[in-house]
Order: sequence, then structure tokens, then C-alpha cells
Amino acid sequence: MKTTDPAPPFTVQGTDWSRDAGELYAVRYQVFVVEQGVPEALEQDEFDPVCWHVLARGQDNQAIGTGRLLPDGRVGRLAVLKHWRGRGVGRALLDYLLQRARQQGFSRIELHAQVQAQAFYAEFGFVATGEIFMEAGIPHRTMRRTLPVTTLSEDRS
Repeated sequence: MKTTDPAPPFTVQGTDWSRDAGELYAVRYQVFVVEQGVPEALEQDEFDPVCWHVLARGQDNQAIGTGRLLPDGRVGRLAVLKHWRGRGVGRALLDYLLQRARQQGFSRIELHAQVQAQAFYAEFGFVATGEIFMEAGIPHRTMRRTLPVTTLSEDRS
């Protein structure tokens, strides 16, 4: 008898800031402003409308996680609601963003990792570079990753 892994209790999909800003921001507000004390004025920026966003939803269709890819290939604002952490949501979001970056032709991506999250990003091949710096009152470190080159035939699958 063959068993299959059950579908994850969440979905991840690309989305648009103009359509889903409220849900995207609600997750980020809870994680960054409420939990981490980031000033609300710093949480949203002028880049949101031009970024490519990803949104995770629970089985009840409620937003549970988010992230974004900036036009220059930087990943940012990766956030998962506290009670969903440890269930693979962050991994699925980052996988989706990496796939999108490859599709967009980026050969290298970068992010500003909170120091406490460096190990998470290292599991995805990100390498820390430079000194620790403060961003929104939280210690961060720049991390980079080279992406494999894909051909058009690989992207069509």
C-alpha cells in the first residue's frame, strides 16, 4: 500500500500589491510592528507597488505569510504569522520567491536577514557578507545567493 504525503494546510501564490495590499500588510504589521517593534512608518515603503509579492493562505483562506521580490532582485518582507511558524510556510514562500527570481533572469539575489534568521537563509544557500548593521532597530546582515541559470525549455514545464 502506497501512502502519499497530505497536501500542506496552506497554499502559496504570487499576488499583486494593488489587489491584496490589505492582506499583505496585515501579516507584515502583525509580525514586524506588533511582534518586533518596527515603527509602522518604516514598515511600508515606496517599493511595495513595484515589487512582485507572494502570499500564503491557510485552509480557511486567511493570509498567513508574505514576502516580496524587488525589481533589483532583492528579497524582503518575508513574514509568517507566529502560530504558523515551523510548519514550512516560510520555506514555501522563499522557494516561490527564488523560483520567480530565476524566471525573471536574476543570476544573484540578495536580502537583509535579521541576524536571528541567518541560519534559515543559509539552508537555502545564502551566504552572509559584510558586517552586522541595524535596520528598523533590529540587527541585520546582508546575505547573497547565486542562482542557477535556467533555459527557456526548463521554464516551460
